[in-house]
Amino acid sequence: MTGVPVDRQREPRGRADLHIHSLASDGVSSVAEILDAAERAALDVIAITDHERLDAALAARSMAEARGSSVSVIVGEEVTTRGGHVIGLFMRERIRPWGSLRATVARIHEQGGLVVVPHPLVPYPLCVSGRSVRGLLDEADPIYHPDGIEAFNATTARMRWSRAAPDLARQTGLAVMAGSDAHRAEDVGQAITTFPGATPDDVRAAITGRTTAWEGQPFTWRRQLDMFVRQQQKNARAVGATARHRLAGRGLGRDLGYPRP
Repeated sequence: MTGVPVDRQREPRGRADLHIHSLASDGVSSVAEILDAAERAALDVIAITDHERLDAALAARSMAEARGSSVSVIVGEEVTTRGGHVIGLFMRERIRPWGSLRATVARIHEQGGLVVVPHPLVPYPLCVSGRSVRGLLDEADPIYHPDGIEAFNATTARMRWSRAAPDLARQTGLAVMAGSDAHRAEDVGQAITTFPGATPDDVRAAITGRTTAWEGQPFTWRRQLDMFVRQQQKNARAVGATARHRLAGRGLGRDLGYPRP
């Protein structure tokens, strides 16, 4: 794996994948499958960061605690803003999409969360630009400042724009991080953030104290194509399940990947 070098003899490091999507948003794996995969990958902490929702992350945290998992779960949300996606970690309340980037960062901080900029620099409307990151950091009030940035994202790492992400992270002084951006269980742990300690509280301290590091390998294009096909198959099943629930009153609607009453 590549990443920020760490002397493991001097400082034991925890392993966290802080960018994971479940069946509740655009992923294809259930919460239980994600937890199982995180345990197999010997992760200490994960964050479920579904788009515009917290329900699966909350369910994952409860399930991990109930089964005595070796993996702790941080409740996260990947929020769509008019300036690109941002990840909120340690979330208590969902933030609605399509606000300004500046206001969304502030709202995450107001509820005690931390802000991570995922997959920066890619010239795509849902990726935050370097100019926007620097603009936030130029704000006098730190409530608008991101806390961390993905120097490596396993999904976008093969794109030429992402090669500059580690330099952007160093230039800004933000916590350097990596995320698998996994949309299926078997991809959990493809990229990780390492940190002193082993708990969610240690993750928070490492991000705010800028003591994180990262490791990771990019997904192959073939693997990403396979993921896209599985997403389309899932979407087709979801349309049918939703129609049966709404029109015929059968079932709970589409599968959200965690037990519901």
